[in-house]
Amino acid sequence: MASITIRNLDDYVKTRLRIRAASHGRSMEEEARLILREAVEREAGPTDLAAAISERFAHLGGVELELPLREAMPEPPRFE
Repeated sequence: MASITIRNLDDYVKTRLRIRAASHGRSMEEEARLILREAVEREAGPTDLAAAISERFAHLGGVELELPLREAMPEPPRFE
């Protein structure tokens, strides 16, 4: 696994990270890893359009549609 060092981090950001990590019961390092992982995954975007649409609207619930019965196709006209 790789390691990085973040220099010149604002005190405010460090404090907020510490508070956020504590509220989730994690270390600051684990919280930072999680934030970076989520940011990279979100940026990459979904590769499956149908899954992305389904995920986007899943909180709205589903819809049951009544499908009409299929009928035989009519005979095409004959031009004889």
